[in-house]
Amino acid sequence: METKPAIAALTALGHATRLAAFRLLVEAGPAGRVAGDIAAALQVPPATLSFHLKELLLAGLLQSENQGRNVCYRANFSAMNDLIAYLTHNCCAGAPSPDCSPTPPDCAC
Repeated sequence: METKPAIAALTALGHATRLAAFRLLVEAGPAGRVAGDIAAALQVPPATLSFHLKELLLAGLLQSENQGRNVCYRANFSAMNDLIAYLTHNCCAGAPSPDCSPTPPDCAC
């Protein structure tokens, strides 16, 4: 991952609602969740949620799929792992250390 996409992802995650939505979708795994379910789970109005999901989509952290009248959102696990790898690239000066783990945990997603 390059610096500009990393900044876009971190900026998108820098808002409480967007971070909560992203974490909810990571927890949901590859099945994702429809927008109405996300809004209900986070207790935010649908229009507000739509704005925040758009920002996460633009940052490349989410993927969406139309399912009839609903939109299903999924975390982009590849982008998430790329961001983690970017942030930990030179962790502990590249030397193995029990204090840090530069390799993101495997996700069964």
